[in-house]
Amino acid sequence: MFTMKQDIEQAIKVLNNGGTILYPSDTIWGIGCLATDPIAVQKVYDIKKRSDTKSMLILLDNANSLPSYIDEVPEIAWDLVDAADNALTIIYPNGKNLAKNLLPEDKSIGIRIPDDDFCRQLIQKLRRPIVSTSANLSGQTSPSFYDEIDQEIINSVDYVVKWRQDDHTPAAASSIIKLGLGGEISIIRK
Repeated sequence: MFTMKQDIEQAIKVLNNGGTILYPSDTIWGIGCLATDPIAVQKVYDIKKRSDTKSMLILLDNANSLPSYIDEVPEIAWDLVDAADNALTIIYPNGKNLAKNLLPEDKSIGIRIPDDDFCRQLIQKLRRPIVSTSANLSGQTSPSFYDEIDQEIINSVDYVVKWRQDDHTPAAASSIIKLGLGGEISIIRK
């Protein structure tokens, strides 16, 4: 039996060598790589057969890391992160210290702090954020469970996390809110 700790150790090796992983999150199954590695980010776009003009989000282990990846954290962001009952992705202005091909023309970046032990421990041990994008080919339905993932995706990544492959606990994609520098809020997805 493969443990979560062994899975995390193996995923870290792959990620630190510029690889991609298929992993469970607090929402749906995702494809990930180091958010600071432009070559790995391009691999994720290629796996999904997705235009690199479409954004992907990143995961952080806690809100204290936000200032490392955003020029200025709008004050309201702290309250939104604290108050979130469900998975919440916030799109912030002016991302920084990330792979350039991860940031769209307006330099915004979607960030989520997952409520998931595997993701949090992986990011803590990496000491860097990871990309999180749904484990599907562009235009297809996002997989809630491992057994819904297209075999082409499974064959394309460098490492498939074993943790929670048999888990069928219902989960939904995160809500998405976009914040402006002045604290303006736009709801993208409820």
